[in-house]
Amino acid sequence: MTSKQSSDTSRPSRRQFVKGAAAGVAAIGFPTIVPSSVFGASAPSKIIQVAQIGCGRIARDMEFPGILRHDKIARYVAVCDLDSVRVADAKQTLEAAYEKKLNKKVAIKTYENYREMLQDKSIDAVAISTPDHWHALPAIEAAFAGKDVFLQKPASLTIKEGRQMADAIRHTKRIFQQGRQQRSSQQFVRACELVRNGVIGKVKEVYIGLPIDPPGGRTEEMPIPKNLNYDMWLGSTPWVYYTEDRVHPQNDDIRKRYGRPGWLRCQQFGAGMITGWGAHHYDILNWALGTEDSGPVEIEGKAEFLKGGLWDVHGPYNITATFASGTVVHVSNKLPNGLKFVGENGQWIWVSRGATRVTSSDPNAGQPVLKALDASDPKLLEYQLKDSDVHLHHSPKNDHHLDWLTSIQTRKDPVAPAEVGHRACSECLLSEIAMRLGRKLKWDPEKERFINDDEANAMLARPQRKGYSTDEVMKQRGLA
Repeated sequence: MTSKQSSDTSRPSRRQFVKGAAAGVAAIGFPTIVPSSVFGASAPSKIIQVAQIGCGRIARDMEFPGILRHDKIARYVAVCDLDSVRVADAKQTLEAAYEKKLNKKVAIKTYENYREMLQDKSIDAVAISTPDHWHALPAIEAAFAGKDVFLQKPASLTIKEGRQMADAIRHTKRIFQQGRQQRSSQQFVRACELVRNGVIGKVKEVYIGLPIDPPGGRTEEMPIPKNLNYDMWLGSTPWVYYTEDRVHPQNDDIRKRYGRPGWLRCQQFGAGMITGWGAHHYDILNWALGTEDSGPVEIEGKAEFLKGGLWDVHGPYNITATFASGTVVHVSNKLPNGLKFVGENGQWIWVSRGATRVTSSDPNAGQPVLKALDASDPKLLEYQLKDSDVHLHHSPKNDHHLDWLTSIQTRKDPVAPAEVGHRACSECLLSEIAMRLGRKLKWDPEKERFINDDEANAMLARPQRKGYSTDEVMKQRGLA
């Protein structure tokens, strides 16, 4: 069930990491037909066989259309979810889409338990669009099962899980793409290239604006729906009684069945907007600063936390992080949604999604539409890169899913590989820890530990229920 694995379990140095990333950029190109030997002798065709783990809102809005539109190089063959209604919806949606595109009937296999699905050797790759507390474990197990992985952000529930996930991907040499699609958007690539190449000089400060969640959530205990495997849905986290606003909508109307779920606002399953949107913007921060395999050396934060209902993640907040270079990063819900890079002479570059909405319930809806790319002097944006400049990875056709599928074919890293995904997520989680402790923390990005702070270090991991433990899986592989 596993692929041939490397015996080298040491972490890559910064130089090795950057060299590998550069090689991936150089090799990336448009899709070509790949011999089935790339995927093993059991591969049923030259088409990449994809399975979906988690068939909720993000899968339907992002992964389904993202993979369906590339049916000449990849096809969905299986879907998995702990909610049988969602599995049935996914099967019907994909079969109908393929019948329309291919003019023939296609059978999609269905599973409740992804571990059973991973035993199917004909499956080449998996897309994982589960709740945050169900990110690291299936990604790790998929890698050990020889599957390439597309994992929605954030990378993990805890910093320890994220390190384990990145180590498992590196150990197995699987292709991994994080769902941080801003890296495949032209304005973000351009902004990062301008900053990396010193167009505004040394970066003195960065201002990052992120949304927040409203309070609320029903607290009354409800019967567990017969269509939901709730015990497994809780995964590694402690048992708590079922209530709908803790999980996802149960509704006979399919238009309401995939609304924004309550677990996003429960600290048991995630960290709120600091990881929900922070995973995107912190990632762009690292890309622009060239700190993709590192992180801040100091961080402090203050926040109000939601009260008066079930939901308990952070509300309004302010974060300040300092990098070894001296760059100071300010993160707040009171800033416009996007990133503003300020150079030592006061010149700046601004980047955001502009008017783009990602999902049908995008939390930035209703906010003022800002320019996608702007600068203190418009001439800064006209800078033409020289051959000697840093040239970042450009996804083919600005398509994040195509970039992943192309990387599966070339076996070169895509634009958002595991290590950089883990580092961006770590900065989000560092921010959340700082918010909860309400004081300044010193961080060692090489050791991934707080300096002389046992209380903060105890928050790098959480206890895990037996049977859903990343520790158990890594230990079985000798990587603990």
